[in-house]
Amino acid sequence: MVKAGNGDEWFELTPHELPISDIYQWAVQPDCGAVVLFSGTVRDHADGRTDVTSLEYEAYDTAVLPVFTEIAAETRRRFPDARRIAILHRTGLLELGESSVVVAVSSAHRPVAFDAARFAIDALKESAPIWKKENWAGGSHWGTGAHDVVSPSSIGGTQ
Repeated sequence: MVKAGNGDEWFELTPHELPISDIYQWAVQPDCGAVVLFSGTVRDHADGRTDVTSLEYEAYDTAVLPVFTEIAAETRRRFPDARRIAILHRTGLLELGESSVVVAVSSAHRPVAFDAARFAIDALKESAPIWKKENWAGGSHWGTGAHDVVSPSSIGGTQ
């Protein structure tokens, strides 16, 4: 497990269950009227397959948290009113329904929280060196949907 962040940022790469309730409680602040928490969960289908049974995640451990830090910095550049930002991702074998990734953003108003959280999860998917293997009854495959990682500042979308 690798953790980082400051008082207003929480970054973690862990093989353990993600503490969704704790993340939400941490993001709530007296000056914030909005908390958006996105949880990506393992589903039973992907890329034309309807029989996915589990996912397995691996990461380039020493590079992930610096990327999460870059994502938060770019999120704050684009959305200066974002208050707290959490980015957590699991590694290892995950079963259907388990959360693989959580992004939370709090702010005074909901548009910033929604837009900043959406940017952060989109940037994570494009920028973090984390790989996914899909498992199904007849086999498995690494790298479905794989692509080169890019800098969070080059991610398009909400500005």
